Amino acid sequence: MLASACPGWVCYAEKTHGSYVLPYISTTKSPQQIMGSLVKDYLARIHGLTPDMVYHVTVMPCFDKKLEASREDFYNDIYKTRDVDCVITSAEVDMMLDSEGLSLADIESRQLDSLCDHDAAIINHEGGGSGGYVHHIFHYASQELFGAKVHDMQYKTLRNKDFKEVILEHEGEVVLRFALAYGFRNIQNLVQKLKRGKSLYHCVEVMACPSGCLNGGGQIRPLDDEPAKDLLERVEKIYSEIAPVKPEDSEDVKKLYADWLGGKDSIKSKSMLHTQYHEVEKMTNALVIKW
Repeated sequence: MLASACPGWVCYAEKTHGSYVLPYISTTKSPQQIMGSLVKDYLARIHGLTPDMVYHVTVMPCFDKKLEASREDFYNDIYKTRDVDCVITSAEVDMMLDSEGLSLADIESRQLDSLCDHDAAIINHEGGGSGGYVHHIFHYASQELFGAKVHDMQYKTLRNKDFKEVILEHEGEVVLRFALAYGFRNIQNLVQKLKRGKSLYHCVEVMACPSGCLNGGGQIRPLDDEPAKDLLERVEKIYSEIAPVKPEDSEDVKKLYADWLGGKDSIKSKSMLHTQYHEVEKMTNALVIKW
């Protein structure tokens, strides 16, 4: 199974590899688009609004998230509205503040709004700044399939720092083999192995940007005298300092599954949380051939 949260990777797979790769990509929507479903369906309903009466804006470190939001799969034909109406990158927010002569450090803090019946707080997930998909699924699969509680995941760096693997050994055999593959060089190697039937991995967290999402193309820019590597390390440090919460332990998640989706295996759950992919047919007529 290949992670589906990176729109750059999904677009590449649809246009370049089609039926070879698309069946392996998880049908789970990206966090941005799950939030789109949550805002336009659940939040609108509890406020007595229709989806077209809510304007939903996300801030992302990635320009491709704009393309993702514009996919027809995430358009509501009945109300003529998208699940995510506008995507602004982190760099664009920085530019907007700068143009107004504003700094976030000088703006008064306000309490976050909450979907649930308590004060909201910024929370994190375990597993790094690119979603933590491999981290979460590895822990869950280890426990559910083999009764193994993983306390410390040990990644092994392979070709380069953006390609790492982690394995679970059970009764002397490797029973789970997961990987992180960031950047198109590693993605291309992974896809070629997949096509040749030589990929050994059960699950891969795939991200188009080297070093993952915290180094996205829409991320804030380094200061004039700051190396990009130092900015990335600074962002990673700030991100890791936010306290993580496991989804399965969150009462808010349980409440949403019960009140909004009617259970984790319901028809609505599949509709709101999952999507599909589309192979892009290659044009082979004479008009596009370079003679």
